[in-house]
Amino acid sequence: MLDFLDISFTDILDVVLVAVLLYYVYKLLRGTVAINIFIGIAIIFLMWKVTQALEMEMLSGILGALIGGGVVALIIVFQQEIRRFLLMLGSTKFTSKRNFLKQLSFLKSEVQIETDIDTLVNACEAMGKTKTGALIVLERAQNLDFVKASGDTMNTEINQPILESIFFKNSPLHDGAIIINGNTIVSTRVVLPLSDKEIPTRFGLRHRAAIGITEKTDALCLVVSEETGKISYIKDGGFVLFENSFELVEILKSDLI
Repeated sequence: MLDFLDISFTDILDVVLVAVLLYYVYKLLRGTVAINIFIGIAIIFLMWKVTQALEMEMLSGILGALIGGGVVALIIVFQQEIRRFLLMLGSTKFTSKRNFLKQLSFLKSEVQIETDIDTLVNACEAMGKTKTGALIVLERAQNLDFVKASGDTMNTEINQPILESIFFKNSPLHDGAIIINGNTIVSTRVVLPLSDKEIPTRFGLRHRAAIGITEKTDALCLVVSEETGKISYIKDGGFVLFENSFELVEILKSDLI
């Protein structure tokens, strides 16, 4: 009698899988321009389903043709996001049993729980005052072993004196980037892929390298300019200059969720 209450296990599994998929799509696109495009597509899709249910044949036909014919265009628009999503699915961190269960339960990963963001930002501020250049990469879901191999293994817990000593201009470790996983500096002197994107001439190779790695992976980067001492935050190939350290700490904490 109440057919709409006849829910099978398959129906529940279907809803859960769709929810997981939407969660990861949102997590991947959050903070980028692409999130607005995704919301627009979702609205059109919902309108299409509603018009189908109401048997509004003309409007549902137009919306259906728009969605069907726009698949190729969507692949072009979201090519970087699709690449990052596939990398995330194939990364060893995502597919390991321990992290896979955490991802499915929507719990924070080890990086999100353990990274000492306050110490990290304080070190960047201190280096900015002395105009000491720095390039810091925060590893997230996607494994960065393909760039770690270009540097030196370190495996040292984050603390401000260590960070400042690494990037001290006379230090043998100051060239290249450091990679942080959780609360550990895992690699130093890492060579990152450079971006082909046009950036203002006042930004140098550190910014270009930070943009390059964040275009290809879900990593986050902090760059301290050797010329100005300003801190740049790079995510998904875009960067923002920060004067307010409190705001930077809050954004980092948000993005590491």
